[in-house]
Amino acid sequence: MPDPVAVNSMFARIARRYDLANRLLSGGIDVWWRRRLVKAVARNHPSAVLDLATGSGDVAFALSRELPRSTGIVGMDFCQPMLDEAEIKKAVTDGRYANVAFQQGDGLALPLPGGSFDIVTISFGLRNMADRSRALSEIKRVLRPNGRVFILEFSQPYRWFRPFYFFYLKRILPWIASWVTGDRGAYDYLCGSVETFPTHQQLTEELTTAQFGSVTTHRLTLGIVALHEAVNPLPAAR
Repeated sequence: MPDPVAVNSMFARIARRYDLANRLLSGGIDVWWRRRLVKAVARNHPSAVLDLATGSGDVAFALSRELPRSTGIVGMDFCQPMLDEAEIKKAVTDGRYANVAFQQGDGLALPLPGGSFDIVTISFGLRNMADRSRALSEIKRVLRPNGRVFILEFSQPYRWFRPFYFFYLKRILPWIASWVTGDRGAYDYLCGSVETFPTHQQLTEELTTAQFGSVTTHRLTLGIVALHEAVNPLPAAR
């Protein structure tokens, strides 16, 4: 499992160039992936949303643009330099994102009361958690009954595509990332975390084990990314 101190330090080092690196390394398709997530959230008409591992706030801002202004959105991350980048983006929009608040917090011990949110989203952050089962338990705790979690995360691509994908992941992506961010080591770690992350079936099993219900998965872009949705079920009647 990832070392949280090392992960925090890594994201702090690349915070200023993180968005640019994402656009270049994905060919811009990461915008579409997040768009799929935001559209899925909007169909549920939430009044309160937590965007966990919000990073520089891309998903939180996209949610704000898609949802009514009355929807409260909290973007939470444990890396303060990433949140600083999010606050800079928010500050230059002249109040457009007034319903978005950023807060530092650890996904393994969320500084939030239980049952606070209709929706929790987490994009490309679950694989960086030191304890996935604990992170899922915390997500479940802060969700209201019948609330939903949406997990957008790298996955294992279709079998025929894997040789091409992993060649890019191991040989080309770190070189480009090193040129953009000056920190090849950070992207060597990120590439390794993608390669070893569970398949979409395995993550479905983990969500079921965490006592989420109605788990569904949509594989995107030849399976390299998956969008998982699950429900926090109503308490059993006594």
